[in-house]
Amino acid sequence: MRKYRMPGFKTLRTALLAMLAIVAAASVYGEQQPVMPGISGYALSAGPALGTYSAGGIASAMAGPSGLQTAAADGSGTFEAERTPPSGVGSDAALTDSDDLTASTVPAASIASAAKPDKTPPAPKREKVVYLTFDDGPSKLTDEVLSILDREGAQATFFVLGEHAKQSPEIITRIAEAGHAIGNHTYNHEYSDLYSSFPRFWEQIKRTEEILREITGVRPVLVRAPGGTYGHFDETYFELLEQGGYKVFDWDVDSGDSKRKGVPAAEIVKNATSEKLKDEMIVLLHDGAGHAESVKALPDIIQFYKKHGYTFKALSPEQKPVQFSLAASAKTKAKPAPSAAWIESHVKPNAALFGPAQPLFVEAGGVETKLGAGEYALHDGQFIVPLRSTMERLGASVSWDGQSRTAVVLWGDTVVTVDPNRSRLLTEGREGSVTFNGITFVLRNNALWLSLRPLLEATGHPVVSFVSDGDERRIKAM
Repeated sequence: MRKYRMPGFKTLRTALLAMLAIVAAASVYGEQQPVMPGISGYALSAGPALGTYSAGGIASAMAGPSGLQTAAADGSGTFEAERTPPSGVGSDAALTDSDDLTASTVPAASIASAAKPDKTPPAPKREKVVYLTFDDGPSKLTDEVLSILDREGAQATFFVLGEHAKQSPEIITRIAEAGHAIGNHTYNHEYSDLYSSFPRFWEQIKRTEEILREITGVRPVLVRAPGGTYGHFDETYFELLEQGGYKVFDWDVDSGDSKRKGVPAAEIVKNATSEKLKDEMIVLLHDGAGHAESVKALPDIIQFYKKHGYTFKALSPEQKPVQFSLAASAKTKAKPAPSAAWIESHVKPNAALFGPAQPLFVEAGGVETKLGAGEYALHDGQFIVPLRSTMERLGASVSWDGQSRTAVVLWGDTVVTVDPNRSRLLTEGREGSVTFNGITFVLRNNALWLSLRPLLEATGHPVVSFVSDGDERRIKAM
């Protein structure tokens, strides 16, 4: 029997399929944009490719050699800031340039998949730092401490006594040359004198400061009170030292190496490593005479902190000081305060000694250069400057002869041999040879510094004038 087919069935089926396609297309390409999951409810509109912006304020983290770095908001980082999204869009909404999608040409499901948020990068870990500090030096033990620190690649801070620094200036020089910080621990450590009145404490600080300045060319800003501030300082000590430009540091880890004579190394290590660990730790040690056990304990102390992820740095005037609170007795039994006239003449002008130095302009041979703060210093009434950087800025060339350990300055037709071992300059030019003796040399930050005036004279540019007007200093040479 012949089967009966409903007329138009094929046409009807085709029509139904077409209607379904239209409905599906309308849900995807319709004028109403769907809210896409995974982008914090941010409805995208047709426009530039999504990958061309980081959404203005969206922070994007890039892994680099030094850890996490935030991409620049001006478009110089991973993404360009061509469009600013609404507030509240997090960093997980940013797309990379490789996504290259537009809302008007790609199905919403595809965009949502491409824009799947990444996990927010974890905040970078804070650096853990330990500050090893050594009081009461320098002594014969200090060089052993310096050797251990050098071997371990650790920086430290030495709070030195003026009377010991005066006896061993060469050790102070070695501390400075090794890159460690030097602090002021008063002149003689005598409690009865230091804590009888603030002017007596001030006198010892200034006396030690001048000794250290003569040795290193630098005035120490860091101060540590013998025995610590607790029970010794009242508000006057704290306030006037701060007003004078100093930074007073106590500690938060006591190694106990000065609690009695001959504290064994094992006990020192235990004391120095038993406190609850924090991101920053200031450890009190001593390198004065009689502290051989402290030197013996030092390697184990360093290894302990290395094992726990600490780096070793020197204290800096820029960081917030760690200070003990005032003892109750300091509030009820205040020491005699200095007079207003004494504060006016001694303390108030002192802070200027640590402020930015006046720039020094040097003109020689028709060339002028500016030496800013830290690029020159006063030493025994003379300006001293770093040899290489200063002379090269004036147009000369400088080379170092490692065999003879001398430097050679070539400026025009003049050759100057700089000989720090003999404290002299030897000039050779058209008019013969001239020797300049008794030259001051200082090694600072691995650079050779020397007196500016004889250096200019040796190169054929004698000084003709010097002017200082409070804002700047100017030296003019021929």
